[in-house]
Amino acid sequence: MFSPFERMVAGRYLRARKAEGFVSVIAGFSFTGIMLGVATLIIVMSVMNGFRQELIGRILGINGHLNVYTQAQMIEDYEMMRLRIQEIDGVQFASPLIEGQALMTHNGNASGVAIRGMTSSDFRDKPILSNSIVLGDPAAFEGNRIAVGSELARRNNITVGDNLTLVAPKGKASPFGTMPRSRAYEVAAIFDVGMYEYNAGFVFMPLETAQRFLSLPVGAKSLELFLNDSNDVKKIANKIELLFQEEGIYVHDWTENNKSFFNALQVERNVMFLILTLIILVAAFNIISSMIMLVKDKGHDIAIMRTMGATRKSMMKIFILTGASIGFAGTVVGAVLGIAFALNIESIRKFIEGMTGAELFADEIYFLSQLPAEIDWTEVVTVVAMAFALSILATLYPAWRAARLDPVEALRYE
Repeated sequence: MFSPFERMVAGRYLRARKAEGFVSVIAGFSFTGIMLGVATLIIVMSVMNGFRQELIGRILGINGHLNVYTQAQMIEDYEMMRLRIQEIDGVQFASPLIEGQALMTHNGNASGVAIRGMTSSDFRDKPILSNSIVLGDPAAFEGNRIAVGSELARRNNITVGDNLTLVAPKGKASPFGTMPRSRAYEVAAIFDVGMYEYNAGFVFMPLETAQRFLSLPVGAKSLELFLNDSNDVKKIANKIELLFQEEGIYVHDWTENNKSFFNALQVERNVMFLILTLIILVAAFNIISSMIMLVKDKGHDIAIMRTMGATRKSMMKIFILTGASIGFAGTVVGAVLGIAFALNIESIRKFIEGMTGAELFADEIYFLSQLPAEIDWTEVVTVVAMAFALSILATLYPAWRAARLDPVEALRYE
């Protein structure tokens, strides 16, 4: 594509002498701009991908893909319904669930908590819970023994074996009016699922215990379903509605429960991609300015080469190769830098926090306890291709000017 003569001249122009130092400085800024733009775009997109994947993984680890409710307050024969649902192809398992609110008190501290009642076997079988126990034993989750989040335990100085007092929202009638109902429960386990919201505000208790505490009849408020593939939620929801169409049930999937949240993430991701692409675009304009200045500075050389037989096409290819080399080098170095940074971002975060003493990634703000990054190699290829394409496009006008230069006019003013 490029002749040895064109490669030799382009290489010579990239190795500027002292007299051409200003052009070389602008080319250096162009290289740095493209490198930083590509690296920043890869890092930010990887973090946003990782943030989204971690949130989805943890939300779907704690909450099911589908929740089945009835028009009645409770699902009385939930075991029969669970067996029928688990026969549907694609359903991994179904878990009866009770949810409510309570006030927790311990050592003079009080805080509102979300109560989630589930069977002891389901608590032990749910991987994100059984694998996240930091203190205690999941096998002890039965009777009046409960599990609390690590952040809730830290804030209230709770450890395994302590007794907590929970105050139910529904009081009991007495001659003196409605009195609050409270009961003490022993902490059997402390969990850390990696999400601040759950660690700071959730209390898990056995299903029957939750029924008594919340003054509910025997049964479950809903059935929580976990699927083999999260993309099958709509298809399986339709199957369940057809199966129980005469029993007054309705189904909610995880996309409906978190729709606004994930839409906001997607919008933010698209806007960040657009904004960071502008960095690469600005660097491409630097290539244009440096190449125009190079063409102006090399007018005499261009005229001599033209008089010695070099074609306009060769002149154009020389300056395209010169500018594209800057863009290519910046893109490759930026891609390597961005990928390396994304792969080690949590270690880099801890190092910076250790050096500065500042908290860069607060759990309570970002939901997660560590900074995630998920490299999408298709996106990396897209960013690299886009940066290289912009670099080539930036060279076309300066190269066209060099090809259109009149040798006679250029030599006359020398």
